[in-house]
Amino acid sequence: MRTILLLLLITFSEATIGVFVKLTGGLIPIHTVNFYAILTPALFLMILMPLATGNPLRVPWKNLKNTAIIGMLIATQISVFNYAMTLVPIANAVIFWSIAPFFTFIFSALFLDEKASWGHYLTFAVAIMGIVLAKPLEGGYMVGNLVALADGAIYAAMITYMRHEGKSETGNDIAWSMLVAAIVLSPALVIFGPGDVMAMTVNERIGIAAPAGLWALMLGLVSTGFAYFGISLVLKTLNANVYSLVDIIVSPVIAATLGFLVFGEVPATGMIYGGALLLTAGFVLTRLTTRDDPNLAAHPCQCT
Repeated sequence: MRTILLLLLITFSEATIGVFVKLTGGLIPIHTVNFYAILTPALFLMILMPLATGNPLRVPWKNLKNTAIIGMLIATQISVFNYAMTLVPIANAVIFWSIAPFFTFIFSALFLDEKASWGHYLTFAVAIMGIVLAKPLEGGYMVGNLVALADGAIYAAMITYMRHEGKSETGNDIAWSMLVAAIVLSPALVIFGPGDVMAMTVNERIGIAAPAGLWALMLGLVSTGFAYFGISLVLKTLNANVYSLVDIIVSPVIAATLGFLVFGEVPATGMIYGGALLLTAGFVLTRLTTRDDPNLAAHPCQCT
């Protein structure tokens, strides 16, 4: 029961990414927001991960290359996803990002020699139908939709790399990877400036006003820090790909619902039907892929 409750909290926290990005109101450059959104969870994880795992926070000298590569991929993936949120409604970003399982399978087939069955081909056909129905090149959101699709490929590249390296456990290396990601994004402070963190943003739909910096802090603490910390705990008792199966369906639905509640964003009909097909196909593909090997790496938290 505790694991299920924590899993639900994790999926909800991940679904708040778009809300917090949009609530900054453009008062902080998105590149700087990305830096804040990585530095905060890096510090958060460095403090809490040793307490949760019982292992002291030591520099992973024997795993520096992998830790650094995963950190750079995390920085890229989170930055691109957050940028997509500034260009399109939340539903668009999370639905088109959900193409990630398909890119993962393609990369795994190319680089890890995973074989495709007729079930995989059928699932791909359903996913393509979903993308066609969602119309990523129409509705004035073409650039943002393509950015979200590209981010799905980046996430898939990270997971494929982790599978290549045989990652399947959780530990403290994720905190170091986050720190690498923060270092990679730190030039944003110099290039784009810190932003007007104390300026107030107002959301009339929910009747709340707060400094833009608070929303950037919440993006790091809630959407990333708590999510990654919670996932590290969940993956100690729950199969990583069971987590993926839940997250594939639940998190995008919650995110789209929050987009409507907080910003009044209503997905187009084609987006709803196409998204439903794409999410369902992603769920089936993940199940088919991991059925015989349930311990495959499925999240950056497995970067030890």
